[in-house]
Amino acid sequence: MRKGFGFIVSALLFSTLSACVSDDTAKTSGSHLATVSSSDHRPAKELFGAAATASHQLPEALGSYAKGCQAGAAQLPETGPTWQAMRLSRNRNWGQPVLVDFLEDLSRKAAQMPGWNGIYVGDMSQPRGGPMTSGHASHQIGLDADIWMLPARRLDLSRSERESLSSISMRRAAGAYTNDSWTPQHHALLKAAASDPRVARIFVFPGAKVQMCKDEKGDRSWLRKIRPWWGHHYHFHVRLNCPKGDKYCVDQAPPPPGDGCDDAQDWVNNILNPPPPDPNATPAKPKPPITLGSLPAQCSTVLSAR
Repeated sequence: MRKGFGFIVSALLFSTLSACVSDDTAKTSGSHLATVSSSDHRPAKELFGAAATASHQLPEALGSYAKGCQAGAAQLPETGPTWQAMRLSRNRNWGQPVLVDFLEDLSRKAAQMPGWNGIYVGDMSQPRGGPMTSGHASHQIGLDADIWMLPARRLDLSRSERESLSSISMRRAAGAYTNDSWTPQHHALLKAAASDPRVARIFVFPGAKVQMCKDEKGDRSWLRKIRPWWGHHYHFHVRLNCPKGDKYCVDQAPPPPGDGCDDAQDWVNNILNPPPPDPNATPAKPKPPITLGSLPAQCSTVLSAR
């Protein structure tokens, strides 16, 4: 995770859309991933965005979090005893079975907290993963999920209510601090998520990480997985480790050793006192769309499968 905040405005705006990609440093997987064909220049987001159902294949995460796809995805049921999937029109309540299991487990823990009857689950992945037509650069291999900060008090929301209801922001002062909506239950929920061995990291706005660092009086090892990042004040973003046996799944390098609290404070300091812009900085150029030819070869099979 980068400490510096000396980005120019254009880079900052681009990073918001490219959620969590700069913290997506991958480590080498045990198996080499070949690409489909460098000559296949079709935009992958259009192909994967058009897939309405999961592939009839064994479950497998393929590629990296921001450049891959998923086979044999499971669908999080739209409503469960302790959760509801939101924004159903997007058809993004799909993931690897381990992600669905994790969300159901976390929702049961949330339901035991005062003021919470469970969780509202935002975007997971598309039915066959891959690049999305809008909103995310990651969430491609069925191991990412957004969990709303809004406590799930009602679990009987209609489809239309799930389109119109909004989550609530937890940030103040551009993300340097939490606001009055932040509660001990939010701390406990993120702690429960980060303490799960299936979780690789959790993205949340810097002020929340600093607040949790201040408030935690017990075991602090879980704080290592809480990573400060732009946005992420209406929801927090959970990313799971590659499932054991998924030989074409590319994990990220683990977070740096330690609780990461000093790094989070650096983020906050730079929000409150931004360093002067570098006059020699080159404006960041938006990345071109990911093509099918640049994805792992297995993703072509995922698209063509029943």
